[in-house]
Amino acid sequence: MGRNSRKVDILHAASKIVSERGIFNLTLEATAEEAGISKGGLLYHYPSKEALVKGMVDHLASNYREKIENNAKADPKDVGKWTRAYVDVTFKNTYENKDMNSGLLAAKAVNADLLNPIRDLYTEWQRDIENDGIDPVKATIIRLATDGIWLAELFDIYHIGEEKKEIIYARLKEWIDEQKPE
Repeated sequence: MGRNSRKVDILHAASKIVSERGIFNLTLEATAEEAGISKGGLLYHYPSKEALVKGMVDHLASNYREKIENNAKADPKDVGKWTRAYVDVTFKNTYENKDMNSGLLAAKAVNADLLNPIRDLYTEWQRDIENDGIDPVKATIIRLATDGIWLAELFDIYHIGEEKKEIIYARLKEWIDEQKPE
């Protein structure tokens, strides 16, 4: 447990640097300092900046995959469960440390191939929501709207405000549950 929690602490430190100081300030030295460990201690877990960023993306992808799968499996209503899970997790149950999302920005800057775990996840999620028992175009529009809010906040472009965000969340959930007779 100690080794895994230390690795996660390092990932949190790296994410905090990217989020607060920008991608170009992410260095192994800065990460070690932020995590309160020696550079050698950091290198033991992540031997390069690329390995560190890969760890950030892998950790985030694993966390999101697990949350969405758990939500979908726990949903008593089969129709729309993957789309509901995607919306719920993105709006309500994102990673506890929002800075961790900045690992995606770091990956794009360091080596875009490091985004492959997230790309693979999106391919899975898109397949799941298109086969969710609701109109696949509607499900895709709901996913894209959800992503738009998340990405606008990630890039610090626009924060919609909690009240409006709640209204949009409720409307998206209504759209998922609307079933038109065939």
